[in-house]
Amino acid sequence: MKEPSFLRLLQPLTFFNTRRTREIFNVNPTSAPGRTEANKVDIQVFDYTAQTLEEKKFLTVEDCFHYRDNQHVTWINIDGIRKADVEAVCNHFHIHYLIAEDILSIGQRPKMDEMDPVLFCLLNMLYFNEITGSVETEQITIILGKEYVISFQEIPDKDVFGPMREKLKLANSKLRISGADYLCYTLLDMIVDHYFVVMEKLSTRIEQIEERIIRRSDKRSLAEINNLRKELFVLKGNVSPVRELINGFIRSESDLLEEKTTKYFKDVHDHIVQANELAENLRDLMMNLQDLYISQVNLKMNEVMKVMAIVTCVLTPATVIGGIFGMNFDVIPFSHHPNGFYYTVLSMVVIMAGFLVYFGRKRWL
Repeated sequence: MKEPSFLRLLQPLTFFNTRRTREIFNVNPTSAPGRTEANKVDIQVFDYTAQTLEEKKFLTVEDCFHYRDNQHVTWINIDGIRKADVEAVCNHFHIHYLIAEDILSIGQRPKMDEMDPVLFCLLNMLYFNEITGSVETEQITIILGKEYVISFQEIPDKDVFGPMREKLKLANSKLRISGADYLCYTLLDMIVDHYFVVMEKLSTRIEQIEERIIRRSDKRSLAEINNLRKELFVLKGNVSPVRELINGFIRSESDLLEEKTTKYFKDVHDHIVQANELAENLRDLMMNLQDLYISQVNLKMNEVMKVMAIVTCVLTPATVIGGIFGMNFDVIPFSHHPNGFYYTVLSMVVIMAGFLVYFGRKRWL
């Protein structure tokens, strides 16, 4: 026999019994990676000096191997992850196999590590889906080596590095005259700055829900509040660990990082601290929004109870008078009077009108 739908609402942990919740919390870093091989892989290479720039696209990772140790700064961006490609790149550039495992993993917490001869960091780019109202994540791995940066992305043709590509095309720009460490900083800065774009979208959605609750609070508003709380959980879970990731670059004594570049990573650190504070503020807004919804529901309930109480008070005298004259006695005053009915109705109307005047003066209506 199928369980009635209303009984499911009485079960504990109903909040977790949704597909979106399972997507957020179903993360087990000890399990074997279940990544699906990418159907499409785009490989883009920027090889440059202050005066020269070579921009090319390849179909296989082997085509970009000759850019290692060419005395230029090289950015190799690989969109779409395949195990064979990751292992080939790591073998050619002498990258530790643990880094290869992290690249192939799913749901990793943002982190930074030093494994000679490279610096490695892993974090998520965030996007806001206007249609579903959800925060989408894309894992990106950035590997900083001697005069090269390799980045692995999960989704081809979707990232936040468009403005940086345009800067690379400008001769003698700050990006072109600096080393690979500055390129790594720029990638991280672009990712962190885009967090604010996502938070702005969430803030707009919170304002819309707040206005709807003030006008009319219903079950749909409560559902939107719960959904938005989950998206803020995703946001906070991805933004908060990046602070320690940036600290890793600031504290690092690796030869791959020039001393003058440290101040730029400190700037990113300031941004991520601000992003964390804004994420906390958004979470507080959501809690206030939930309190507002509860207050609106209680206010509506109070209005209903007030109307019912007034109606009861107004009709009570008529009920009492009608009950008295409906008693089974032989002698009742005015019961046989030719105008008794009219006197009785008039008295009911007068008393009810008196109650309404009294309630009006008390401003209870």
